[in-house]
Amino acid sequence: MAFSDSSLWQQCVDLLAQELPEQQFNTWIKPLVADLSDDGQRLTVWVGNRFKLDWIRAQYGARFSALVHELHGQSVLIEFALTSKEPANKSGIPRPTTDSELSQPLFVTPIDEPEVTGFRSRLNLSLSFDSLVEGTANRMARAAAMHVASMPGELYNPLFIYGGVGLGKTHLMHAIGNRLIQERPQAKVLYIHAEQFVTDVVKAYQRKTFDEFKFYYHSLDLLLIDDVQFFANKERSQEEFFNAFEALLAKKSHIVMTSDTYPKGLADIHERLVSRFDSGLTVAIEPPELEMRVAILISKAQTEGSEMPEEVAFFVAKNVRSNVRELEGALRKILAYSRFNQKEISIQLARDALRDLLSIQNRQISVENIQKTVADYYKIKVADMYSKKRPASIARPRQIAMYLAKELTQKSLPEIGELFGGRDHTTVLHAVRKIGTERQQMSDLNQQLHVLEQTLKG
Repeated sequence: MAFSDSSLWQQCVDLLAQELPEQQFNTWIKPLVADLSDDGQRLTVWVGNRFKLDWIRAQYGARFSALVHELHGQSVLIEFALTSKEPANKSGIPRPTTDSELSQPLFVTPIDEPEVTGFRSRLNLSLSFDSLVEGTANRMARAAAMHVASMPGELYNPLFIYGGVGLGKTHLMHAIGNRLIQERPQAKVLYIHAEQFVTDVVKAYQRKTFDEFKFYYHSLDLLLIDDVQFFANKERSQEEFFNAFEALLAKKSHIVMTSDTYPKGLADIHERLVSRFDSGLTVAIEPPELEMRVAILISKAQTEGSEMPEEVAFFVAKNVRSNVRELEGALRKILAYSRFNQKEISIQLARDALRDLLSIQNRQISVENIQKTVADYYKIKVADMYSKKRPASIARPRQIAMYLAKELTQKSLPEIGELFGGRDHTTVLHAVRKIGTERQQMSDLNQQLHVLEQTLKG
């Protein structure tokens, strides 16, 4: 049946008009039409193009479902379909282009690579600012990212975000891109990993298509590039990225980058490129603090359709401290264990589900023990670990101890720095990066570290 002004869908639209900002409502909701199946169990929402379909499904699909259920008094399957330029059917609703273009039901994961006027942005539509839990660890980075999304090409260009794995750097980049496209649907936005850029350079070199390569990258409005440390020792890729960097800044396009270390800590990257990385705003994301970890667990459990009691979230958060990715892994184990055993989530259930993880935590190595073991091995005083002395005979063991502290404990960089005489977290990060790199190159150092690790692990 088609809907009249007094229909179920119109009532749903009227409620959304009250909830959403006017510009947002007029851009995304007002143009939509919908069709309820004869049995009243399926509502098809018709959308003009693939990008809008993916965006609307990701951003508003759950709200559509809740409103329709509330108004209709029963569960209704929400589906999204593409309209075509063919004549409308007898209901007055345009036909879908083909049966295969009908979208999947609401619970299916949105497509990750929508097209924007024929341009693949490679954005994951589920990664937004709303789905990112804010805390002290990411507050500055999130604020800077939101500013970039609302005023691209202005301040904080480039924006350089650094931190360890699984802390939300990639999430922030996708959130920037999704917000910009929401406000400016015609914007050319591209998210890529640095490895993909290198691959594109190789292909352009092999096929002699550098003109096309440059046109593609130099025409962007927003470039989001992950893990720029991957450019290390790749001369031609660094040169092409430098050229793209200059071209984009010249036309007031915005560049956002992530890395596992701050710009000056990058190894085997040209100085002129490092200076460009450092010319805008550089912000760090740290491992989440306890309260933030609790909030993340509760929020992600709700996303999965489950409720995690606060006391259980605190129990898990106290035992999983390194990054968001490990928190998500722990949550998945608990949810699976709960469903498999048909038991409610409790501290005991979480303890059972995370038995292996907790046994590792119980054998956790302390920073103090690392400092003592390293000091004994290199025949220096434990006090030298906290002192300001900088001769190589002391500085080198201190860096090794910092490296081992990061590898073998759940301490954050600031926490490790504090335990080494109140040093800044960037000092710790530099030591971790330096020793980690040299370990791959120096067999004697690798052997020393192996002995120390075995000693500490017992």
